[in-house]
Amino acid sequence: MAEAGRAGGSSAATRRPVPRRAAGRGCAVQVSVIVPVHNSECWLDQCLKSVWDQDFKETMELSVFNDASKDGSAEIIEKWKIKLEDAGVPVIVGSNDSSQPRGVGFAKNQAVIQSSGTYLCFLDSDDVMMPQRVRLQHEAAIQHPNSIIGCQVRREPVDSTERYTRWINNLTEEQLLTQVFTSHGPTVIMPTWFCSREWFFHVGKFDEGGKGVPEDLLFFYKHIQMGGEVFRVNHCLLLYRYHPQAATHAVLEGTIWNHRVRFLEDRVLSSWTSFTIWNAGKQGKKLYRSLSPANQKKVTAFCDVDEKKIAKGFYTYEESEERPKPKIPICHFRNATPPFIICVKLDLTGGTFEANLSMLNLQEGVDYYHFN
Repeated sequence: MAEAGRAGGSSAATRRPVPRRAAGRGCAVQVSVIVPVHNSECWLDQCLKSVWDQDFKETMELSVFNDASKDGSAEIIEKWKIKLEDAGVPVIVGSNDSSQPRGVGFAKNQAVIQSSGTYLCFLDSDDVMMPQRVRLQHEAAIQHPNSIIGCQVRREPVDSTERYTRWINNLTEEQLLTQVFTSHGPTVIMPTWFCSREWFFHVGKFDEGGKGVPEDLLFFYKHIQMGGEVFRVNHCLLLYRYHPQAATHAVLEGTIWNHRVRFLEDRVLSSWTSFTIWNAGKQGKKLYRSLSPANQKKVTAFCDVDEKKIAKGFYTYEESEERPKPKIPICHFRNATPPFIICVKLDLTGGTFEANLSMLNLQEGVDYYHFN
């Protein structure tokens, strides 16, 4: 992995575009920056300026798809098309001119289809790239051809989603693959994705179901199922904005939960004959009820630290149609038998849970997986 640290650089206000090879006739474009746009005028100027600011010296193009924007996004795109093409960066603009947007998955797919780069650099229209992003991720992608390449991020506002941001930036190389089942979603977040065009089409494009569909999560899961790897460049290469209009807020928690459970069953539980659910409370029981009947039968116990829950002795699955109804024992985590599916939130107990887990000397990805 690349050395951890923040990417530096001169001030964006004074930077001029780096001379790069012109993508002339017969000259292959190395990188296409993929930007889906829908009513993004508040952020789009800064976003597209960050394309102009890249220090990448090879051939690069910008591919924008405007998905039925009703604000001033089209005018901003046209302004930057002129500036970027003057700087030697071709710009391809597609649009959905109907009254209704087709959704983020459709817009991203269209931006990819109309582009021609050997590599794809995904950029959300409300985010801002650091000048080194394309260069450093391009270098990593050459070394990791079947990977989704991510990077570390800086959140804006700084104090929003602090736990999530720490998780994004601090996962180890191994955890990029072992923590794919948590509620945080993809272990490298979609606005940081960089991959080869060949691998993107091998996986098969984004789901185009529209609003409410977690298209990035579904693509990520399919990528993993097809043997894809995950790599993070350990530099802060993206200003990642948090705001109420973000498309991620349109996806229902229940939808994501169901996809996560099915993925866990497919990737992990299918090869386990028995396991313990770590959490005898609400989240652990919810996971149990969400499992297929075959996987419910593999649950040998719930474990916890809460003496009141442990004192109950067992959990009765009241909704079951079986007679007698299943009763699953509840025990202290020190008396439980691995492997575990852990339904305890990380980074919330002042280190107590993490210390308890550490004392068992277990290996993540073998003896346990995190689900929450």
